[in-house]
Amino acid sequence: MTTVLLADDEELIRSGMAVIIDADPRMTVVGQAADGVEAVSEARRLRPDVVLMDVRMPRVDGIEATRQILRMMDRPPKIIVVTTFDNDDYVYGALRAGADGFLLKRTRPADLVDAISVVAAGDALLYPAAVRKLAAGHHGGREDATAVTLTERESEVLRMMTTGLSNAEIAAQLYVSSETVKSHVAKILAKLAVRDRTQAVIWAYESGFVRPD
Repeated sequence: MTTVLLADDEELIRSGMAVIIDADPRMTVVGQAADGVEAVSEARRLRPDVVLMDVRMPRVDGIEATRQILRMMDRPPKIIVVTTFDNDDYVYGALRAGADGFLLKRTRPADLVDAISVVAAGDALLYPAAVRKLAAGHHGGREDATAVTLTERESEVLRMMTTGLSNAEIAAQLYVSSETVKSHVAKILAKLAVRDRTQAVIWAYESGFVRPD
C-alpha cells in the first residue's frame, strides 16, 4: 500500500485529490497539510511514501518545504510538485531542490494515480517538453559536462533519460535487461553526484550535456 501526504493551502483541492487517491486500492491518503510548515512536520511524523506538494503555499512554500524534508529525513518520501502552470519557475526551483517530478492541477484523475505509482516505484515524473522549456533559462548553471567522464553507454542512457523514458523503455530500445539499465543509471547518479534521475536530467541540461533547444 502506497501512503500519500497532501500539501495544499486549498482545502477543496486536497479533498478532491483525497477522494481520487483513496478510490484506488493500491494507495491511501494518510495526512493533509495546509502550508509548507505543516507539510514538513507531517512528513516527518507520518513518513509517507509520496508527498503531493503545492509550490505556492503560505508561511513556507513548496520549494523550501521540499528542501527541508529531504534534509531532515534519513529516508525521505518521493515528492511530486503540483502546480497550475508547467512553465512556472517555481516548478524548476522545486525540481532543483530535489522533487521527483511535477503534475498540473488540471491533471486527469487516472493520470494522478499513475503519477503516484510511477514515483513510488522509483522512476522520475518528467515531461520532456516542459523540462526543456524550463531548463532553457537555466543553461550554464552547473559545471561543464566535460568535467564528468561517462562511458559511451552511460551517455546514451542519460540522453534517453532526458526524453522521459523509464528504465524498462530504455532497456527495450537498447535490447538489454532492465537490471542492466538500472546499473547504468546508478553509475550515472554516482558520477554526477546527484540523488536521483530527476536531478540527473536537470544536470544534463544545465551543464550543456544536452541542449534545451
